[in-house]
Amino acid sequence: MMKSKELFAKAKRLLPGGVNSPVRAFGSVGGEPFFVREGRGSKIYDVDGNEYIDYVCSWGPLILGHAHPEVVDFVRDVVAKGTSFGIPIELEVSMAEAVVEAVPSIEKVRFVNSGTEATMSAIRLARGYTKRNKVVKFEGCYHGHVDYLLVKAGSGVLTFGIPGTPGVPEDFAKHTLIARFNDLESVESLFEKYGEDIACVIVEPVMGNAGVILPEKGFLEGLRRITEKYGALLIFDEVITGFRVSLGGAQERFGIKPDLTCLGKIIGGGFPVGAYGGRTDIMAHVAPEGPVYQAGTLSGNPVAMAAGLKTLEILKRENVYPVLEKRMERFGREAKAIFDEAGIPVTVNSIASMGCIFFTEGPVKSFDDAAKSDTKMYARFFWAMLKRGIYFAPSQFEAAFISWAHTDDDIDRTLEAMREAVKEI
Repeated sequence: MMKSKELFAKAKRLLPGGVNSPVRAFGSVGGEPFFVREGRGSKIYDVDGNEYIDYVCSWGPLILGHAHPEVVDFVRDVVAKGTSFGIPIELEVSMAEAVVEAVPSIEKVRFVNSGTEATMSAIRLARGYTKRNKVVKFEGCYHGHVDYLLVKAGSGVLTFGIPGTPGVPEDFAKHTLIARFNDLESVESLFEKYGEDIACVIVEPVMGNAGVILPEKGFLEGLRRITEKYGALLIFDEVITGFRVSLGGAQERFGIKPDLTCLGKIIGGGFPVGAYGGRTDIMAHVAPEGPVYQAGTLSGNPVAMAAGLKTLEILKRENVYPVLEKRMERFGREAKAIFDEAGIPVTVNSIASMGCIFFTEGPVKSFDDAAKSDTKMYARFFWAMLKRGIYFAPSQFEAAFISWAHTDDDIDRTLEAMREAVKEI
């Protein structure tokens, strides 16, 4: 990896840590990152010419795989006509129509540029709508790098063991209340004490930033019941699960309608994007229709709208979800058998096309359970697999994704590599 080493040395002189997002630095697995030259289908290729089967998929957006021909062709046509206008375009309306049609709770939607913008804006809207201040979030759930949401967060914050982050004044976080995922009593106790000032509960309906952690039966239903009882809004952060666990997201799969939903990743088809939406009466409070201000120069830009719209069109046309789920189920089942045979305790959690191998005995139902994982063993596993051309996330606390481009042969090759890797970890 000589070219990657040279590029990383140069990058460290120019970028903090040599990267533009912390987990990319491979800090939690040791060593240095490789630099990608291109991606095609289920594979990525580094600048030194090495091929990898990619289970990170740009951290989830690439449900069709890298450089899907239809997406690339459509984006190329749109780019030729302009990349940004700062004025309404037809693609925004078409994309909004596709989102509203697919996601059960969304009647109106506002596009932004990232998942962080989506959660920040949704919470501002919830506070403006309810005229309350406090927000309930869950340990290990990551909702972007919004100041008041970096309390007990997941993703890179969990990966690097940072309990919060310097640079966030205590006053910014004092209205953030922390509950435990899959523990309704912890939520109820907060509402009993602060219910009159709780604007919303925000939750990943399936945790995807502390590894993959599924909601237990009754948990999401309980959140819906509690928020309705106290007049607070329920926000589903479906930046990862939206269009990933089903066409209508986790809310469709579990049959729960939140008041607001945050989206990102897949709806941009590989380009920067975010969105928040919900009931018409709530969204009517967003400027210019209402008093809650939110704006963005590049929001709804034609390139992201084109890539996202074509991606959603293909997902709907091809009905990819049953095939993806079958492949992930097989992968999880056979991977667990490989580790069991090797005498290595792991827990495999998965839903639809996302999953995680936790290096700990199960079950893993919460942040505390996930935190028991043997991160040093995961690091050894990561490098043993990378050496064999398989790229998993460079962190124990992230999800693995299967795309429409992954084949049965890819799964076979991955499992064979795993049988070899367990012998040296």
